[in-house]
Parts: sequence; structure tokens; C-alpha cells
Amino acid sequence: MNRKQTLYFIIFSACLFQNYYSQNFARPNDWKKYRKEIIFQGGVSGFLGDLGGLNRIGTDFSPVDIEFVLTRPAFSLAYRYKIAKNFNWHTSFNYLLVAGDDRLTTEPYRNNRNLNFKSNIFEFATRLEVSIFDSKVGHRYGIKKTLARRHKGKSNEFIAFVGIGGFYFNPKGRNPATGKFEPLYPLHTEGQGLPGGPKQYKRISISIPMGVAWRMTLNKLWCVGLEFNYRKTFTDYIDDVHGTYYPDRAVQLDAYGPKSLAFADPSLGTIPTATANNGDGTGAQRGDKEKDSYMALQVTIGRFFPPKRRKTKLRSKF
Repeated sequence: MNRKQTLYFIIFSACLFQNYYSQNFARPNDWKKYRKEIIFQGGVSGFLGDLGGLNRIGTDFSPVDIEFVLTRPAFSLAYRYKIAKNFNWHTSFNYLLVAGDDRLTTEPYRNNRNLNFKSNIFEFATRLEVSIFDSKVGHRYGIKKTLARRHKGKSNEFIAFVGIGGFYFNPKGRNPATGKFEPLYPLHTEGQGLPGGPKQYKRISISIPMGVAWRMTLNKLWCVGLEFNYRKTFTDYIDDVHGTYYPDRAVQLDAYGPKSLAFADPSLGTIPTATANNGDGTGAQRGDKEKDSYMALQVTIGRFFPPKRRKTKLRSKF
């Protein structure tokens, strides 16, 4: 089952079973009291792309290829609106820091390539959420004060979601001479703009967020939870690496200078021909053409804004 089929299956299953596992509010319309919610999130981010990875080939762009030592902070500010008992509309602004480094792998070709990067990601996204299951902590039978206790009881909600977003990124690499990180975009590290080279990439792209979340409602005002959010993207340049092109060193030096050349090919030389162009003129492999992806695992804290109660006016009989 591929990614698209898996996504369709999740959405179909959520819609099919929502009537059986609808939210167990104490009164039929209690869900309307929890319609508006501001959410704060904090956690860690991960990146799947061309750089770093495990100590063997064939695992790049797979979740098992994540370098956990390179997880970085991720923060979000979101607004959730409950459009129906089992459907939410969620909009968020997200900040993530992602990174990759070939020095951390012992796979010979990746390690010899010796590329590295880090990038801030600023993302604005919106998504549709489907409540899959919700359970209420409290009494099940009609004994004294049961309704009040159920109303105050905690509830656990499991959510599946999919949406769309836009994000900005700006990869930076470690300067071999100074050790400081510098922007890679203006250095044209793959010979962007040179004859036979690729076009310059854009630093704004589209993301498709998808994932699952769990949250527990503590009371009428607060809830806590945990969320995993995976983003499929449509760019392969979050790490500034793409395709099979190392620019000719003399042409690169003449066009963009020594700094560009140093960032373009900082290879260790343990595999002498790894970064040299092939005899037929085609470029040596620098990266893969698979699109990059990133993700976040975050703890959530939500604050509800229940509607204000209307004051009842006492009418005089006279």
C-alpha cells in the first residue's frame, strides 16, 4: 500500500466509524462549548533528505533513516474550530529547525561526500481533522450526581488529519575554514545558472501535512495532548542537495569564486573518483531526486474559549 492509498484508507476509516465512536458529551450539544481553541505546541523536528542517514545505503527518505542526534526544536501556535461534533478545522503557524550531516554516518559514499546543512523552516498550514475515537471518564449509570460528574470528567480524543501548507526555508552549510554556518543559496553549489547546470531553486514551497494526534480535555478551559505531523513537500532543496551534478571545478571557481567551490565539494577524498564527472560528460551523483520531507513530534496545550452565559432578567408580575 503506497502513501496515497494509506492516506485514503485513514480518511475513509475515520468517516466510516465516526458514528460509532462519536464524542461522548454529557449533553447532545455540549460539544459547541468547546468550539474555539488556541493551541501552543513544542517538541522536536526531524528531516528526511539527501544528507546524513544510517550506516548503509538504500534507507534514505525512510523514517528509519532519521538521525535522532540531529533532531531540533519545533514550535507552533494554532487555532482550532470545531465545525461539527467529529470534525475540526485547524490553522497553525509553525517554526522548525532541521539539519543533516554526512559526518555522522559511516556509509562510505555519504561519509566521503561530507556535506552538511541546517535550515529554519517557517510554515503556515491549515488542515481538516477527523475525530476517530473519544472516551469519557465518569459513571456509566444513572446514579446521583452522575450528569455533573460526567460533565466534569476528562475525555480522550484521537484525531487523524490532512491539510495543505506553504513554507519558507534557507539552507546554511558549515564553512570548512571557519566552522560557521553560511547561507548556501547565493553560492550556487550545484552550478545553478552555469551551462549544463540546473536552474536556481526557489526557497518557498508547498507542504502536505498529515498525521495523528491525541488530546485529553482536563476541564472546560484546558486540554493537553501529543501530536505527530509528517510533511510531504515538493522541493528537493531544503538541504541544498539534488540530483547528479557536481560542477566543473574550474568553471565553478571562475563563475562564483573559491567559497562556492569549497561548499560545492568538501569531500574527504577517501573515494577519489566519487565527485568527478563521468567519462561521458554526465555528472557524478551528489544527491537523489526524491523530494525532501520533514516532521515534528510535539506536546500540545490547548485553551478553550467557551461562549459566555447570557444573564437572565427577572420579570415583574406587576
